[in-house]
Amino acid sequence: MHLIVTEKHNTAKRIAQILSKGNAKQKKVNGVNTYEYPESVVIGLSGHILNVDFPPEYNKWSDVEPQELIGAKIVLVPTQKKIISALQKLAKGASRITIATDYDREGELIGVEALRLIPSSIPTDRVRYSAITPSEINKSFSNPTKIDFNLASAGEARQKIDLVWGAALTRFVSLSSRRLGKNFLSVGRVQTPLLALLVEREKQIEAFEPTPYWEIYVTCKNSGELTAKHEKERFLEREKAEIIISRLGSKGIISKLESRKKNQAPPAPFDTTEFLRAASSIGFTPANAMRVSESLYINGWISYPRTDNTVYPKSLDFMGLIKMFTESDFGDYAESLLRKEMLKPTRGKKEATDHPPIHPVSVATKKDLNTYVWKIYELIVRRFFASFASPAVWEMTKVTVEIDGEIFNADGSRLLEDGWLWYYPYYKIKENILPSLKEGETLDIIKVDLAEKETQPPKRYKQGGLIKKMEDLGLGTKSTRHEMISKLYARGYVYGNPLVPTSTAYAVIETLERYAAPITKPDMTSTLDKDMDKIAEGLIEEENVVQESREMLDTIFEKLNGSKDHVSRTLQEGLREDKIVGKCPDCGSDLMIRRSKRGRFIGCTGYPDCTFSLPLPKSGTIIVTSKDCEEHGLHHLRIIAKGRRPWDLGCPYCNYIEWQKSKKE
Repeated sequence: MHLIVTEKHNTAKRIAQILSKGNAKQKKVNGVNTYEYPESVVIGLSGHILNVDFPPEYNKWSDVEPQELIGAKIVLVPTQKKIISALQKLAKGASRITIATDYDREGELIGVEALRLIPSSIPTDRVRYSAITPSEINKSFSNPTKIDFNLASAGEARQKIDLVWGAALTRFVSLSSRRLGKNFLSVGRVQTPLLALLVEREKQIEAFEPTPYWEIYVTCKNSGELTAKHEKERFLEREKAEIIISRLGSKGIISKLESRKKNQAPPAPFDTTEFLRAASSIGFTPANAMRVSESLYINGWISYPRTDNTVYPKSLDFMGLIKMFTESDFGDYAESLLRKEMLKPTRGKKEATDHPPIHPVSVATKKDLNTYVWKIYELIVRRFFASFASPAVWEMTKVTVEIDGEIFNADGSRLLEDGWLWYYPYYKIKENILPSLKEGETLDIIKVDLAEKETQPPKRYKQGGLIKKMEDLGLGTKSTRHEMISKLYARGYVYGNPLVPTSTAYAVIETLERYAAPITKPDMTSTLDKDMDKIAEGLIEEENVVQESREMLDTIFEKLNGSKDHVSRTLQEGLREDKIVGKCPDCGSDLMIRRSKRGRFIGCTGYPDCTFSLPLPKSGTIIVTSKDCEEHGLHHLRIIAKGRRPWDLGCPYCNYIEWQKSKKE
């Protein structure tokens, strides 16, 4: 019997149907769904079936010093016992085993985990595919290869390193701050430098002092109107701008008029980072975009969504892929591309051999997918089409107007040919069409404006931009970056999009920057990630990299333990700020989030002299935001509950008043 092992149940079902030409039958083995057809059975693993962990004696936080975890033994713990028992039962009757998990570090490791649980004497091979379509699956099963144990070792090294760093540092910080239980403070190899990046940006915004400046605009008229700006752009002194304005007469002359055509090149194919950024621009969080794209991949609509590649392989059948859309919702676009003399795709800067850029592999209709999923599918289809399209052609015009010796400039832009913008309408087309003008022409000056402005602070990171920044800094991988951002929200370190760090984030990062700065920098984690790449290439051993990471962490703990009391005090003082909601309207003392046997509430620090209080929801993590109520001066609150959308409670006092009104009605 041929046993085929896939990463997920849905993948197992689809691959079985493809290989059996629709004749596979579902059968339960030890309570787990499998799919059988003559001489073969397919089982899905539901991801990792073994997790790295410490032995049970290390589980009690109060009994084990955090630093002891650094050198502790690491064991493999079964996480899916039913699946493991079904796998082992099937393996007893197998004459051949094929690992058909996703082709990346995690997928290779998941496959190796399965092999560790079954007899090593059974012949084993590996199939690799980038799309779950009949042609791709049949092709991969016709050309099986060997397991890449180096690639799996790289994945396992990441697991071990993240376990040791995360567990040791999280315990130290949580115990020092006395934030235990569900409210523990998590610290991680990737998570912490990412959070430090956000805190640093917020500090730049807070420290920013705007500088006022002035700009001079003139409105000129012939048959139409033209607005031009003084060539100096910015005046730091209002008086100097006013002197120039006082010199201006009522006529201006076009001293220079230049027009040229500009080609706007179509975008490169989607890798994971650019896909997540694009999805973010149409309203998807990176985590949701990845979840939807994985569903599309498993159901055979798109190629594998975790890729660093931005160059289509020569083996990809461009013509066939585009032709299959001629009778679809995208028929007009497909027909337009097929009329081109030559189909030549754009190329990005990154070329890899594991998976192609993200692209559609079969045609879906709006009936096949819900509205939410369709948006992602359409985005991927349109990006694929755009990468074969012609450049967009613009007419760019530069006008110089001279008014009594002062030079003013105006820029015009007009779209001549849509090109790829027609296929990919996610870019805002901003035209600035100027009236008909001639060099040497005299214009009437009908209006002069002195606009007062000020310099702006750096912008906060949106999720899409943060994914790109993480890639630039080498923080995380294409498969984990969106997860790291989600974890910051779940831990109450940030809220909103753009991301705003909470007082808790400040407390943790400022403490670590003072006493263990390397944890907050991307350099160390980037170095470890590069070493993991070398493991995958077979250049260094997994255990060497894990040991190196332990030594790095030992050095950090020497500093932390030497300042233990200071760390504890600094953290506790900082965390207190995150519980302050505002000033008590009765006595002016701080209002803070408190707990009692009855649950959570907002209470006055002036108690027992002042008994002012406000109720709070029973469940969910409470985030104190920086937004204030204009009427009561209290910070707005946001409630984060697992599996639900964040709930903006707003001002707790306003909320309480509305609640009281509703009770009377």
